[in-house]
Amino acid sequence: MGEALSRAATLTRDLVRCASVTPEEGGALALLEAVLKPYGFEVHRPVFSEPGTPDVENLYARLGTAGPVLMFAGHTDVVPPGEFAAWTRAPFEGVIEDGVLWGRGACDMKAGVAAAIAAVLDHLDAGGAVPGSVVFLITGDEEGPAVNGTVKLLEWAKARGETFDGCILGEPTNPNAMGDMMKIGRRGSLSFDIEVQGVQGHVAYQNLAKNPIDGLMRLMAALKATPLDHGTPHFLPTNLEFTTIEVGNKARNVIPGAARVEGNIRFNDLWTSVTLGEELKRRLAGVNDAPDYRLVLHPSNAEAFLTAPGPFVDLVSDAVEAVTGRKPELSTTGGTSDARFIQNYCPVIEFGVVGQTMHKVDERVTLADIDTLTAIYRRAMERFFRL
Repeated sequence: MGEALSRAATLTRDLVRCASVTPEEGGALALLEAVLKPYGFEVHRPVFSEPGTPDVENLYARLGTAGPVLMFAGHTDVVPPGEFAAWTRAPFEGVIEDGVLWGRGACDMKAGVAAAIAAVLDHLDAGGAVPGSVVFLITGDEEGPAVNGTVKLLEWAKARGETFDGCILGEPTNPNAMGDMMKIGRRGSLSFDIEVQGVQGHVAYQNLAKNPIDGLMRLMAALKATPLDHGTPHFLPTNLEFTTIEVGNKARNVIPGAARVEGNIRFNDLWTSVTLGEELKRRLAGVNDAPDYRLVLHPSNAEAFLTAPGPFVDLVSDAVEAVTGRKPELSTTGGTSDARFIQNYCPVIEFGVVGQTMHKVDERVTLADIDTLTAIYRRAMERFFRL
């Protein structure tokens, strides 16, 4: 006999069965439109384009015309599942066993999208009012380049005269149990390369060559010699990591002609990508006996931001505590998310299910966590509208 499923669990399962690997819509947005329209939501599915990137379909749905406006944001696109044979249960079948829903995207973040929609629809079915407006802003480009998704969907909404008073983004934020953690900001991300030119030659005639690796090591040491900062009350210290070193040389008796290192910096709100790039230039310029080098700073669309503790943060935190009995840690850890775009339009926090299996083989989420998340979202919405 099958398990009795809540609306949120059923919708999560149905979304998992949509193979919406970035940039494919996979039927996920069509499913959401079919669920929302009968409740009076005005639904749009704009497609955005950019040269060199795939077209992406998105969804914007709104119920109500007045303020205040509460936005629930998320994405239905997922990362590729990899080899299907590696999965215990097929990644797009939405298998449910012993209170666990298996499949790609179950955790990141179809459960979050489904819980938000279920919270609103359950409230409406119970005869609840919405003295304002509720918006769902769902992209199909979060796991991809993040060019034709949330950032453009927000611009599209702004051009229509849309405004928002607060946003809950359903990314998986809890490390171990529901109520552990909510995100009130994110670090920024800046990627860079350093390319050093040397002179190729025979290792036995080093006087006729110039080893670029020696110079590259001096440059790398200068970047790591002193901490970039010591953190802030809400952020960890800025962290620079070298991720790849390339010389393109497979011969032990040849001094290479060039060397290159790639790196990434996750930075707090003491910096912007511009000021951080200037700091890298300053440190490299101070290197004694510097080699012939070139610093390449890659464009960044991920600046650090903080939603400062205040009424909106308290509202969501209190809802989490009321449902789970835990006061969530207010965190800025982890990678980037679409909250970096939303924060330019309204206060945004992130809270979702336990994220231990996101992007992994056998990604999964418990039905209990889905239903707990739905209850938290509904309570937060009711407090937002003071119902």
